[in-house]
Amino acid sequence: MAPAGWAVCALVLGALEGCTQSADMSGIAAERLHAVQRYDINQSIASNGKVVVVGTQSGVVLVSADQGKTWVRKPLGNTSLVDMSVCGNKGFVAVDHYHKVWSADETGNNWQSVALELPKTPLAVTCDKQGGWWVVGTNAVIASSTDGGKTWKNTDLAEDKQLTTIQFIDDKHGIALGEFGLTVYSEDGGATWKKGEKIPGDFYPLSSLFADNKQGWVSGIAGQIAHTTDGGKTWTPQENTTHTTLNRLFLSDGVPYGAGAGGIIARLEGNSWANVAYTDPVPVFLGGAASLPGQSAIVIGGPGGLLRTVSTQTVSINKTERN
Repeated sequence: MAPAGWAVCALVLGALEGCTQSADMSGIAAERLHAVQRYDINQSIASNGKVVVVGTQSGVVLVSADQGKTWVRKPLGNTSLVDMSVCGNKGFVAVDHYHKVWSADETGNNWQSVALELPKTPLAVTCDKQGGWWVVGTNAVIASSTDGGKTWKNTDLAEDKQLTTIQFIDDKHGIALGEFGLTVYSEDGGATWKKGEKIPGDFYPLSSLFADNKQGWVSGIAGQIAHTTDGGKTWTPQENTTHTTLNRLFLSDGVPYGAGAGGIIARLEGNSWANVAYTDPVPVFLGGAASLPGQSAIVIGGPGGLLRTVSTQTVSINKTERN
């Protein structure tokens, strides 16, 4: 006959085993199947009219082929895609905080990376009209590649400043903006770069947008907006009635838009930027935004798995964020 103590232990162990067997882990497993995760910080978005691609801080890209209704998750490893652009034949190029440049085809597939030596901390990427890659970042270095990152040419502007935006407007005209209002421009397709007049007020550019080689806008901290009508040679302040920092500027159906802090979407109306109301805004920073061509809609993204398609004609939205 077993001692009484053994019987007690058996009862306790049986109870523990029963608790273990009854634990239901299906909810965790189901959560992992979602393309958009709660821990995603969506910080760069680009659309080529065929697919929308979102770069995250969590080592993945998200791709939608149905205007943001559904998403496919594509792991890239240890990456943080801080900026992204449509390139060449409508493929994608993205710059990685961890010293790489990533590229994909026009469907958002077949992602490949190449190493980037300079700038030490890349901040922005774009393509010229021939499909060449251009990267800017710390120490006012402009890096370019015409062969998909196999070789690089570096232009050192000898400034202890960050370049934070770059855009090629046409075959010849490119412009990059940086810390303390630094303006540099090219009129020969990037072969040479010249310094222009600084944006007034120790301006720190967060995003820039040029509609053509004359008219452009740049957003700064604390809701600052500056406007140029001469290709960046001179700048004047422009009213931003949202008084909110706009992290991304972009065109949607030919109209300048911005997305930024507090879940704000802004639109240029006349000579000032006004708030665009939409249903159930989330008061967090919007790190990425892009237009859906021909859809009268934009995709916005931020932290906590926030990813939405917002109509620019109505206040209806398609929500895919993880709550």
